[in-house]
Amino acid sequence: MSFDVHKIREDFPILQEKVYGNPLVYLDNGATTQKPMPVIACINDFHRHSNSSIHRGVHYLSEQATEAYEQARITVQEFIRAKHSHEIIFTSGTTASINGVAFSFGERFVHAGDEIIITEMEHHANIVPWQMLCERKNARLKVIPFNDEGILQVDKLEELIQDKTRLIAVMHASNTLATLNPVKQIISLAHRYNIPVLVDGAQSVPHMSVDVQDMDCDFFAFSGHKMYGPTGIGILYGKEKWLDDIPPFQGGGDMVDVVTFEKTTYNQLPYKFEAGTSNYVGAVGLGKAVEYLVTAGINDVADHEHDLLQYAVGRLDNLGYVTLYGRAPQKTSLVTFTLRDIHPYDAGMILDKMGIAVRTGTHCAQPVMRHYGIDGNIRASFAMYNTREEIDALIEGIQKVKTMFGG
Repeated sequence: MSFDVHKIREDFPILQEKVYGNPLVYLDNGATTQKPMPVIACINDFHRHSNSSIHRGVHYLSEQATEAYEQARITVQEFIRAKHSHEIIFTSGTTASINGVAFSFGERFVHAGDEIIITEMEHHANIVPWQMLCERKNARLKVIPFNDEGILQVDKLEELIQDKTRLIAVMHASNTLATLNPVKQIISLAHRYNIPVLVDGAQSVPHMSVDVQDMDCDFFAFSGHKMYGPTGIGILYGKEKWLDDIPPFQGGGDMVDVVTFEKTTYNQLPYKFEAGTSNYVGAVGLGKAVEYLVTAGINDVADHEHDLLQYAVGRLDNLGYVTLYGRAPQKTSLVTFTLRDIHPYDAGMILDKMGIAVRTGTHCAQPVMRHYGIDGNIRASFAMYNTREEIDALIEGIQKVKTMFGG
């Protein structure tokens, strides 16, 4: 069955909204995606019929809620092709997942003089936790650069690796350059030196098929709200051997086995890392979002979004006064750009009055902006429900912005 974007759009009620009297053109999917009716209905139905604290009750509602929560874990496991369901940890999102690894792995394996390697194109969520770790442990942060085309210079990685290298953290896809990084190559090289790798998958999972076993990553993190699910829920995948080895990053209920004033022992995986009353409603909603993506056909989604990317790049290039950032051959579905002599915030505010939602600023990636010597840019990021007509509306909006500023 061919991908029918107009049929898909019917599942997203917010796309029928008007903004300042204009049809909404939502192109800020890199920040968060809109939610389809099956996800909205799932969350609503859970609150209406099944809500109860999980794992601790023996009554009907608690058992129903627990079953739905654990089924969501299995759904995610199958989606990213993890070996075991207990390798899937529910967190509040990508940021929490990375912070958790930085704390737990850091406590166990990082000492004074050790080194962590990241890349120049990382989101702040995959920079700051490692900086905090390095400050705590008196360790050192090293950076793989990218070139002006937005291509990671992986050939420089091996010379950065030293005996003191303890972990490499890299984004799968850039939220500013759309670059799809060669993570399998990076992981293969790292593993030759017995170095584990964490992959930030926040910008890849909504757009492509992911197989963590084939990738062979040691940790993988992503968020529900960027893949048509609810906010406040995310995933940390970790290989069983690492999750067994590292200490929990939060303490409290559900992650304990036996508690005495002398010593506490921890629960088995995955509960060892899920302290307190978890966002079980969010987990169930995330499971439904995964099911929605699977039904839509993740490969068909990828093809559709690639078409949107190519169309947008062609139209923007033809304007003649647009600078595009990121020309890597392998990309996900977003573009970032500036307009000659027009501040991104000014352009974004005018586009908003036309009902066009884009993101302006540094996109939580200030080192990327610094690389290009700019203060920020405009990002248009595409999802399965976007259309060529919406890209045409964006181009018309940009032309109007240019005219208003005397172009």
